[in-house]
Amino acid sequence: MNTARRLSPLDHFLARSQHAMETVFGRPAAERPNPAGDAPDVELDAAERRHAAGLMRINHVGEICAQALYVGQAAVARDPDTRAHLLEAAQEETDHLAWCADRLEELHDRPSLLNPVWYAGAYAIGLAAGLRGDGWNLGFVVETERQVEAHLEEHLDTLPPADKRSRRILEQMKLDEARHADNAEAAGARILPQPIPAVMSLASKVMKTVAYRV
Repeated sequence: MNTARRLSPLDHFLARSQHAMETVFGRPAAERPNPAGDAPDVELDAAERRHAAGLMRINHVGEICAQALYVGQAAVARDPDTRAHLLEAAQEETDHLAWCADRLEELHDRPSLLNPVWYAGAYAIGLAAGLRGDGWNLGFVVETERQVEAHLEEHLDTLPPADKRSRRILEQMKLDEARHADNAEAAGARILPQPIPAVMSLASKVMKTVAYRV
């Protein structure tokens, strides 16, 4: 006899609430090894350390938002394959979140104080994107990941040259984000019309400016 219980809307709400609390306030565990590996953690001067920490805080916020975004999209995805794709990407973003948290700790700095706000906003955007349908859902993934790729490239250009540990983490993240976008395109993503990409880019710039310091 099949005794599996069908999850109720309350069960789903509690699961998503737990995910939000663990993402924002918990310490995520990565499934893959930290790409920094055995790279030396060299001494940075005060300005270099602050800059590296500011960049890693931005990327940590980005991963908080990615978790919320994908979970929100998956919550309303109509196709099981689309939902599975989103949740698989979210799991890899958990690795990124853990790596960024580790590097912030090594730099003797902290995550953004506004992480609950970032999570809530990204989750709402994910729900709105998901309700448009799976093609648009995946299109949102593609645009998000392409913009993240671009800002990771900027960070790699401005990191202190001696900070090899942060560099290795960002390089692996950039590869993963490109793969997520490619997979979403292959799964049937639709191209988002303007002004949606422009609005997303503006919101990203606001987040990066604030998260660098707060």
